[in-house]
Amino acid sequence: MISSTDGAVTAAPLRTGFRWFQLAMGIVCMAMIANLQYGWTLFVDPIDAAHHWGRAAIQLAFTIFVVTETWLVPIEAWFVDKYGPRIVIMFGGVMIALSWVLNSYADSLALLYAAAVVGGMGAGAVYGTCVGNALKWFPDRRGLAAGATAAGFGAGAALTIVPIATMIASSGYQHAFLTFGIGQGLIVFVLAFFIQPPRISIPPKKKQLNLPQTKIDFTPPQVLRSPIFWVMYLVFVMVASGGLMTAAQIGPIAHDFKIADTPVTLAGFQMAALTFAISLDRIFDGFGRPFFGWVSDTIGREHTMFIAFGTAAVMLLTLSAYGHIPIVFVLATAIYFGVFGEIYSLFPATCGDTFGSKYATTNNGMLYTAKGTASLLVPLASVISATYGWKAVFVVAVALNATAALTALFVIKPLRRSFILGKEAESANAATGTAKTGSAKTGSAKTGSAKTETA
Repeated sequence: MISSTDGAVTAAPLRTGFRWFQLAMGIVCMAMIANLQYGWTLFVDPIDAAHHWGRAAIQLAFTIFVVTETWLVPIEAWFVDKYGPRIVIMFGGVMIALSWVLNSYADSLALLYAAAVVGGMGAGAVYGTCVGNALKWFPDRRGLAAGATAAGFGAGAALTIVPIATMIASSGYQHAFLTFGIGQGLIVFVLAFFIQPPRISIPPKKKQLNLPQTKIDFTPPQVLRSPIFWVMYLVFVMVASGGLMTAAQIGPIAHDFKIADTPVTLAGFQMAALTFAISLDRIFDGFGRPFFGWVSDTIGREHTMFIAFGTAAVMLLTLSAYGHIPIVFVLATAIYFGVFGEIYSLFPATCGDTFGSKYATTNNGMLYTAKGTASLLVPLASVISATYGWKAVFVVAVALNATAALTALFVIKPLRRSFILGKEAESANAATGTAKTGSAKTGSAKTGSAKTETA
């Protein structure tokens, strides 16, 4: 393989089928780290029952995990762009295994928090690398590729929720941590050997007016100086905060609503409301990410954001009013996660469209830190719920999602289009100016030569 410092490789032919193989490997790796976030809610109450540390203290570990996972991604992404994805994913596999092994032995909050840091480092290395690699392989289908990759993270826990819950009930949460931690880490480590960046630079296809894509590759410092990046960052935080709160607190919410163990029958299946909700949430989340990515490739990123964020606000409002009804709890959370997860496909795709492919891993990693910022609100949700109840938490989340929907359509859309067209115009003018200067210098040289000959 012919490598380069920016993660893109030259002088080798592109095998179209091979990029789908790369996408598949990334999806499986993402599925293996999904439980670190989406399976966490199953462990909260068992840990509290064993050590009596309190939900808020235990949920701080979740916040530490998410902050570490997201805020270190730009650094890990820099290693990917410079050295390639393989070594970074191998590192991630080792760290996620070590994290859950430490959780299985944690007899103090300090050790639980240390395990969260280790797990965050590992999950961030895998997540940032796989999404960034997908953006490089699929500049022509960024929404679909980022969505499919993120779907592994969103739906990856769906198949293991029931086995983990069963193992916790039968053997204890420590045994579940140990068994699944080692298994997940080993699979990621092995798959890392098959993952590589594209061997040629694949140009994006500018097919539609409602899907503007830049022709310029912006460096990370240039991205950080652009206002559109920070507007996107703010919207990401507003939407992610509600989703992270719901993912982390769905277990405690169900228990406080006194429906966690209530049987729910749907489509011929019957499970306890909490287990049914978490399983269905992962499935809807997983399918929602590539679906909305595909939709955004068709109708535009901002229009898709408006639809998804608006629907999320309606579902959160429904949970606030009728969440104590088991069937409503199951269905409303499923639909909510179906539209929430699309932020992990739309924002990477929008970032790639706006700032180019060459530094896509690092640029998207910087935007992804918004998830870490949003996670800081998760413990606050426990405090608010203890004082004012879960309805107050839901109302705040509804307001944030509704504001994000309007901002996407009426602020991000015109600002992003103006940024892309403006920068391309500046680049064209600069190129024209350089050409004219060069032409003028050539003309002056010829004139001087003519004068010399005349003399």
